[in-house]
Amino acid sequence: MSRAALLRPSLAALGLASVALAGLAWPAFAGAQRRDDMMLHVDPATRIEQRCNARAMGEVGREHTDMRPEEVVAYAFADPKQKDEFISAPGAAVRSRDHWYHLAYTCRTSPDGMEVKTFSYSLGAEVPRQEWEAHSLVP
Repeated sequence: MSRAALLRPSLAALGLASVALAGLAWPAFAGAQRRDDMMLHVDPATRIEQRCNARAMGEVGREHTDMRPEEVVAYAFADPKQKDEFISAPGAAVRSRDHWYHLAYTCRTSPDGMEVKTFSYSLGAEVPRQEWEAHSLVP
């Protein structure tokens, strides 16, 4: 894993509630405004990755009703490729109900990284537990 990947702040470290990023609505406009204000303090590359990770959790949760996505690691099996507002994360992983699954996604945001414009993904097989540590996947 790249040094940059190790230094990426988690959503929790940024003070962002994971339930909000799992596709659930914030309780009020003030909450959404606070989240957006916080995201503006994150460097643009991280902001784009976090927005796209959040979209991944929302899409997976809506389209796979047996899953409850809790976290996405964009760099689990390969570093994401990012250029401007585009990101491709072919080696991502998503955690749901104490299991990790392979995930690949491509995403384009607005230039400021605040709004997801296009998103597509592919959900893969479950990641065996014995591989978790090697790929920074936590229980």
